[in-house]
Parts: sequence; C-alpha cells; structure tokens
Amino acid sequence: MKQIKTELHSRSRHRGVYDFKQLIKKCPDLANFVAKNKYGNESVDFTNPLAVKTLNKALLKFFYNITWDLPEGFLCPPVPSRADYIHHIADLLSLCNGGVIPHGKSVRVLDIGVGANCIYPLIGHREYGWSFVATDIDPAAISIAARIVKDNELTEAIEIRLQWFPLKIFEGIQKDNEAFDISMCNPPFHTSATEAKAGTKRKWKNLGVKTNSLNFGGQSNELWCQGGESAFIRRMIEESVHVNCKWFTSLVSKASSLPSIYKALEMVKALEVRTIEMGQGQKKSRIVAWTY
Repeated sequence: MKQIKTELHSRSRHRGVYDFKQLIKKCPDLANFVAKNKYGNESVDFTNPLAVKTLNKALLKFFYNITWDLPEGFLCPPVPSRADYIHHIADLLSLCNGGVIPHGKSVRVLDIGVGANCIYPLIGHREYGWSFVATDIDPAAISIAARIVKDNELTEAIEIRLQWFPLKIFEGIQKDNEAFDISMCNPPFHTSATEAKAGTKRKWKNLGVKTNSLNFGGQSNELWCQGGESAFIRRMIEESVHVNCKWFTSLVSKASSLPSIYKALEMVKALEVRTIEMGQGQKKSRIVAWTY
C-alpha cells in the first residue's frame, strides 16, 4: 500500500511516494542520483545540492510539464511545499468566490521575491491558469526567471518585474489602475549569513546527518535580511495599506515571528487575519493572510 503524505494539501500532486521510474523517463539525469536508502526504498541524497535540483527538474517536468533549470548558487526550492502554498491561497480566493476556487488568467497574483527559480508562478499557472506579476530586487535572478518563463512559452501569463528600490516591497511595482486578487511571498527568514548557516547545521543535526551542505542553495537576499522575516513582513504590512489587492499573504517560517506580525496587523487595522498551518515532513510553517 502506497504511503500518503497526509501533511500536504489534499489537492497536492505530491502526496504519494515518488515513482522514480516515471520521473527518470521525464528527466534521465535523475538516474545518476537514485539509490536505495537504509530502509531499502529508492531515494536521492538530500544533502547533495545537485541531486535536489535534478529531483526538482524531474518533478516539474512530470507533474507540470515545465522545463526548468537553475544555475549553481540560487535558491532551489522544494516543489511539494511550494505547490502547497499555491493550493492554500486558492482556498483563500474561494472565500470571495462563493466557495469556488477561481481559475483562469483573470485571476491576478503578485509574487514578491520570485527569485531565479520562479517556482510559484510556474506551478500557479499550471494548476489554476492564473496570471502572475513576479518581482525581485536581483537583476540576475530576474534574468534567469524571465528565461525560464520564455522557455516554457508563458510570457503572456507570467510577467517578471525588477524592483528598482531594494528597501521597498510594493512601492514602484504596481502600475496605475492595476489591481491584484492576492499577493504571496517567501521572505528571507534569517537575520544574517551566520544565522542561516547555523540553522542549516541544526537541521542536519536533527536529521542525524553529518554535513555542512546548504542543499537548497540561495543568494544572500534570498536567505537573510536585516531583522529577518519578522522585519520584512512588518514592512510588507505597512506598505500593503496603499496597494490595490484583495488578499495579502506571506510564509512565516518561525512561530516566534508571529506576535510582532499580529501586532503590525493590528496597527494597520486589517479587517481580517488568517493563519494557515502548513507541514512537510518534520518542517512546520504557516501562511499569514490579511485583507482590508
């Protein structure tokens, strides 16, 4: 009997055990990284950045028909958890649509900090047909994301915009008379490079793995910022008051960040605030959503 990953969203394509034979058909390079683990099951070495990236390539091709690759050093996201964020905001959008999840290009999503991987717009469009505006402060990341979009012939559905003001989040991004149904963000959650490395070290120690590998990669602006995720999300909340968007959302990695985030939402008098719990394996996180 196949194991079901019940912590993932009920609509997730990733709740079952990976069928590596089928994945390798879509991405032959994956065969170089698949081996039996200590439990006798086929798997990849998740401490190996190239293995993780190749698994992502296979998952995106198999489940979403997306051709994808990423240069070394950029954040390589876990596809299942990123897909979960998309499914949860789809549920949120259904609240304003008579309980029905809206599909199609008329649904406009703003992705703050898209990164080079462009993962949310790619999955969001494939799953629900939504159109995206995706932003980032890094010109290199913008260039790579735009190339991935072009390679998949999705330029009419996904627009990539450079944020020219690094200390701003929404300002300068939204055009006149432009509106969005929802925004999303995976903020840099560490306060420094040192904290990011320490966090990775703790993760591997908890899993009983001896390595210093940062298996998901990441540029500095993708992994940390002054004040960490709490400060970043508070700035997002302050700016959101002036943005024409029905719902605002952000991932929150640390439960300890929540009190300051809730306080900031009280200060701007958000009409409704929701916290959506998420989980994948041993990792727990959540989405905080608000509207005016």
